[in-house]
This record gives sequence, structure tokens and C-alpha cells, in this order.
Amino acid sequence: MLKLNKVILSFLSLVIFSGHAVQAKELSIGTNTEFETLNPIIASVGASKYMLYLATRPWVYMDEKNEWRTSIFKRIPNLKDKSMKIITEGGKKKLVATWEFIDGIKWGDGHPITCKDAKFTWEVGLSPNTSLPTKDGYENIESITWDDKTPTKCTITYKVAKWNFYIDSHTLLLPEHLEGPIFQKWGKEKEGYDRNTLYQKDPTQKGLWNGPYVISEVKLGSHVIFTANPNFFGSKPKIGKIIIRIIPNAGTLEANLRSKNINKISRIGMSLDQALAFEKKIKEENLPYKVEFQDGITYAHIDVNVNHPVLSDLKVRQALSHAMNKDDINKSIFEGKVTVATSMTSPIDSLYTSDSKIVKIYKTDKKLARKMLDEAGWKLGPDGFRYKNGQKLTFKLVGAAGIKQIETLQAILQSQWKDVGVDLQLKNDPTRILFSETLRKRNFDMAVFSWSSFPGLGHESVLHSKNIPSDKNSWTGQNYHGFASPRTDKLTEEYDYEFDFKKRKKITDEIMKEYTENVPVIPLYFRPEVAVIPKGMKNFKMYGHYFYETLQAENWDIE
Repeated sequence: MLKLNKVILSFLSLVIFSGHAVQAKELSIGTNTEFETLNPIIASVGASKYMLYLATRPWVYMDEKNEWRTSIFKRIPNLKDKSMKIITEGGKKKLVATWEFIDGIKWGDGHPITCKDAKFTWEVGLSPNTSLPTKDGYENIESITWDDKTPTKCTITYKVAKWNFYIDSHTLLLPEHLEGPIFQKWGKEKEGYDRNTLYQKDPTQKGLWNGPYVISEVKLGSHVIFTANPNFFGSKPKIGKIIIRIIPNAGTLEANLRSKNINKISRIGMSLDQALAFEKKIKEENLPYKVEFQDGITYAHIDVNVNHPVLSDLKVRQALSHAMNKDDINKSIFEGKVTVATSMTSPIDSLYTSDSKIVKIYKTDKKLARKMLDEAGWKLGPDGFRYKNGQKLTFKLVGAAGIKQIETLQAILQSQWKDVGVDLQLKNDPTRILFSETLRKRNFDMAVFSWSSFPGLGHESVLHSKNIPSDKNSWTGQNYHGFASPRTDKLTEEYDYEFDFKKRKKITDEIMKEYTENVPVIPLYFRPEVAVIPKGMKNFKMYGHYFYETLQAENWDIE
């Protein structure tokens, strides 16, 4: 059970300052997706990250200009100032980096943040009993040491010299002084720490947080309240309280905005089709809001469970790709505003290629799709569906419940695939269940969902066979489709070790060739990020990638 604190919800609350009652600014933000956990290193859903970045800060992050930065350390280690060096031991290249926390950095309860927290986070992340989206960054660390005289200056030795060592380190810290005893008690039990972490049991403890805000109240399915952190190391937030309201039905977000139950809709809220319609209403009705658009790399796709008895046949997966008309989907749902995807690499990424010699392009060709299904042994029956050995060609496509855009997409796919004799059944799970159970434990035939990454990201976490979630690895990894290829494994590993960008580009081309030819995933589109903000909001900058604009929430202001 989550420990809840009672607060009074209002747009403006009274606080006492210097003996006088003054009004503290509040901002209420709507999102249509619930977090799956508030533990910073276990969380994988975008809604969790969006909220967590209000209350905690990553080692490094990519800003709105696609440049890497750090807010909790003095610098990102580099060769130029000798805060990083490459050494050779036993014929292998290793990397040694000095990560020095900024002066005076503290947890929300005033406890100093030190290298002890960094080492503890590493130990939790490395544990085989902890369920994480990926353990790659933790597994490459050999040691974390420090001098007791300088407990905020950490020397981290990495087992292998990877160009993206600092990206692998974009984890969020855990407070050893609070979480240490819990991990010691429950860490030896599979997923024991996951269930008993204070982030799950009592997230209102201030010492769990180091960002501009701390969590004051959590009510599952309703809201999470963030209040200013008096021990934040950065600028004092201009907005004293931020309320994230969870409104699972996307269609009701607009109504809540109009009724002033919320004054902003997050990136994880109004879908693109709704944003386009609402922008027209703003102009027609002169509403006090503004729709922000930002080119992004949020990738909508269908993960295909390649271990499914029918979908394990490559010819079936390729036929489904040819039977799909992505241009119709774009026009029908998004007014042509999304970018049709041919692989998982976005056109705004410097690694992108549209070369058909590298990326296999599946043009809409229903005649070819029918032929391929015939060749796979699936013959058309009198009812218009295909059969093989008395079995009907049918499977389920699961998506997130309550999102009209997903429901419309599913209906279009159902119709398109019916034209070639496929019986597509539709299923929708609550977002929390979809990501924590359905996908993580691979309980699906096909699943449609999106993720946000960032330019230049490697693909090991979603394509390497070691990252196929299973009971043996405590359901760690995001290779939900289950595709396993020794060649792909080797390529995804080589990418991380290559310091030369041109060579990394060549490796990515080879990975995308494997990816598109084997179809473990059917790419759909890249959508721009959208948010609705009040016209009087200042200093709001939206990111087009994995890192959310809440990383600059202390700078936000409202008139």
C-alpha cells in the first residue's frame, strides 16, 4: 500500500513566508498514462520518467538541442581535461572516469549525496533479482571507488572502453541511507526489492528525491502531487506545486482542460490527432491555450512475438508488412503529420538511412501478401479467412486501453489484414498492465506501442538476445519480440565499442538490414511530440526524444 498524505487541491494555495501569507503558484498537468513504478532505476514507461524527472535527476541527459549535459556532476568525463582515460589491462581496453558531484548536492531530507549512493545504485542494478529495463550500463562497470576525504569524487572503472559509457550512465540515483536496509533485507529474493522499495511503499519520504520537487501524495489511478524541494541543489522552482492528474481516457483530457481541472496537457497526454483538432478549436474559440509541436523520434511500432506458432514464420510476418498501408493510416488518423517509419531509426537521427539496399522497404502490395500466405500454406476459406491444417489464421493485437488513436489504428489494421484473409482480434490492457505484465512477460501475439529514445542510441537493449525477458533473468530487458540472432548480437555489441562515428553508422546500417529483413517488429511511424500549455506559461521547452521537458521544470513559470 502507498502511504498517502492529505493535501487540499486548489489552483492557488497559501504558504507562510516571512510572517506573511502569500500565494504559491500551482500547475495541474493531465496525462493519459499511469506510471508502473516510481523506483527510478526500475521504471521503463514514459509516464514514469515524465514524473520522475520532476523529483530526481539523471547522471546525464540530452537537451532540446540534442546535446549531452549533466546537472548533478561538475562535468561529463572526457579525454580533453583528463577526467577520463583509456587503459589496457590483460590485452583489453578499459576506461577509467572521474565523476565528481557538484558541491553541496543533497537528498530531499538534507542527507548528502555521495559516491556511496552511486555504488549502491550500481549494486542494486546489477543484482540478478532486480527487474530492470536493461542492465547493460551496470554490467560494464567493474568498480566504483573514492577517497574518504573526497566522498563526492567517484572513480569508476568500466570493463570495456565504450564511446557511450556516459550514456549508459544516464541512470537515476538511489539513496543508500534509505534504500540500503531494504535491499539488504529483500535483495536476495527474486523481485523482492522491487516489491518492497520505499518508492513503492512510501514514496512521500523526502529523502528519496533529489530534484526540484519531492512527492507529497500518490493516489493510484488519480494523481501524484509534487511540492518544491527545499534542499534542491539548483534554482528554486518558480511554481510551488505541480499536480500530475492521471486521466486514462484520452477523450476526457480536453474536458478537464476546459473545466480548469488541469491547466496543461503533457507530452504523454493528448494524442497527435486530438492535438490537431484542439488547435483548430483554440483558434475558433480564442481559448487561453497553445499547442506546442516538436519533431520527435517517438517510435510507434508493432512487436511481433517471433515464438508464436504462426508468427514464427518469416513469410507470414513479411506478408503482414506488405498487406499494411501506412500512408492510409497517416492520412486517416494524423492528417499526414507523422513520418512513416521503415526502420527504428528516425529521419532526424544522423544514423538514419532510406537506402533500399540497406533497409528492406515493404511497399503496400496485397497481391504479393496473398501469394506469400499461399506459399506459407495458409489457404483462403469460403468465409474469407485463411486456414492451414484446420487452424484459422488468427492472432491478437494488444494495445494500451483508453487511447482513441490506438483503437482507431487497431481497427484500420484489422480491416487491412482482413483483405488478405487474416483474422485479427483486438485487445487492450491498461497501460500499467501492458508494460509491467503483458510486454515484460511476453504474454502477447502482437503488441502495438511506442517508445521514445534519443539520437545515436545503440540497439542492444531491444535487439540483443540476452535482453529477451524471461523468468531466468527476472524479466529484464526490452527485447519483447524475442528475436535472437548471433549476427545481430555481435553488431549491437560492436556499436558500443566503436569510437569512430562513420564506423558506427556502417554498423547501424547492417543492424537495420537485419531488423527489416527479419521483421521482429513492424515499424509504423515517428510522431511529433505535442503538449498543450496555458498561454501565460514561460520557459517551457519541449524535447523531441526520450528525455522529458520536466528536466527543466524548475524554470517553468505561469502568469
